[in-house]
Amino acid sequence: MAAEQHGSEGELGRFLRARRTQTSPEAAGLKRGPGVRRTPGLRREELATVAGVSIDYYIRLERGKETRPGPGVVDALARALDLDDQEHQHLRELAIRAARFVSEPAPVPSRTVRPHLKLVLESLRPNPAYIVSRSMDLLATNPGGLALYAGIDDWPAKQRNLGRYLFLHPAARDIFGSDWESQVRGCVSRLRALAGTNPDAPDLTGLVGELLVKSLDFASLWDRYDVTGRKSAGKTFHHPRVGTLTLGFQGMNLESTPGQRMGIYVAEPGTPDHDAMLLLDMAAPGHATADERTGQSAEEPRR
Repeated sequence: MAAEQHGSEGELGRFLRARRTQTSPEAAGLKRGPGVRRTPGLRREELATVAGVSIDYYIRLERGKETRPGPGVVDALARALDLDDQEHQHLRELAIRAARFVSEPAPVPSRTVRPHLKLVLESLRPNPAYIVSRSMDLLATNPGGLALYAGIDDWPAKQRNLGRYLFLHPAARDIFGSDWESQVRGCVSRLRALAGTNPDAPDLTGLVGELLVKSLDFASLWDRYDVTGRKSAGKTFHHPRVGTLTLGFQGMNLESTPGQRMGIYVAEPGTPDHDAMLLLDMAAPGHATADERTGQSAEEPRR
């Protein structure tokens, strides 16, 4: 049983350790003492004191020896670590998972995009739109949705992933410019939150393992264990075909399709951004079907 518990226990301890080393004494309500601190962030004994638990108990939590912190302890740790609401909820979910001794990963959501959703993507033109899996694989797009991420169509359909694009495609930094850093932080935070509560999910472990090996930027952000990122209502693209355009963005979970999200970009009609969006749609390979752009059959899930 100990081996079965390792994943969930490890995630709880890793999250606590990461947040502790990034929380300043001032944020926890402590006064910084004289001299240079050798330990980044809070010491274990400082966090235990602020949270009102024994140092031995806290060490056991961080090392995965204690897996059943009660709701009051979880809330106290969240306050001591100055967690925001999303981080607090993530800590609750990690504690619940550890206490349940989860030994089997949850099933991977279906990757099949239903035909009527592909029709929805086409009906949204000229607005760029796409459907992604929970691990950010592009499952289906309309022409603008694929063309907006310049160069991603150079990759085979099965490799097209927004996280992989941000960190590994040579065009990504130029496309996002000064906004690239906030984009990658948000990407890693999303993957970190998902992997924290489902650490053995095969659709995540493969992508994360690849990015850890191939991108030092990803590895550095992954170690931080941030689970919240900047939520922006829009994105600016420095596109090689149509120039710079700033588009509003709306993402949404799809009803009756767990694990799939639709993303839609919009611009105010009559603006230069809208004109650029129209041009992008016109320049894209508009006669290609959604199946041709994703390499996926509507009847057959990708593996």
